[in-house]
Amino acid sequence: MKTLRDANIGETVVVARIHGEGAVKRRIMDMGITKNVEIYVRKVAPLGDPLELTVRGYELSLRKADAEMIEIK
Repeated sequence: MKTLRDANIGETVVVARIHGEGAVKRRIMDMGITKNVEIYVRKVAPLGDPLELTVRGYELSLRKADAEMIEIK
């Protein structure tokens, strides 16, 4: 299983599934990250956390702990 945390800078990935429970999963989905959505990995912060992404035409910063819950194709 490959997660968003494993994606490389400059890579465009597609969400296969979101793991997690309750409020955490709901928060990720509220940010526009849902099944079959394309995510472009723009860059990673100097210390490795957070990831800077482009989702549905807007910029989003996401912690690696949250990125681990997003399974990609």
